[in-house]
Amino acid sequence: MATKVRPLADRILVKRIEPEETVRGGIIIPDTAKEKPQEARVIAVGPGKLDDNGKRVPMELKKGDRILMGKYSGTEVKIDGEEHVILREEDVLAVIED
Repeated sequence: MATKVRPLADRILVKRIEPEETVRGGIIIPDTAKEKPQEARVIAVGPGKLDDNGKRVPMELKKGDRILMGKYSGTEVKIDGEEHVILREEDVLAVIED
């Protein structure tokens, strides 16, 4: 059974997109030496934060968007054995459009 996660306020749940591994010269880089990917796919989006007047500010992101985020942004969580990151919408650097 898959666990459903609904982020609160202006938070989003993303899954990092691992870049395709290309090995040159037969050198294998261990996982601990690799940089964290900055590209991710949005899995779930919160309802948006409340402004000073108590009105909900809608989110600009939506489920399925490809984004760029900082290397160390957000909080890493494990859901159903898979690594995900929860971060605020303001921590997203850009949306990748196809």
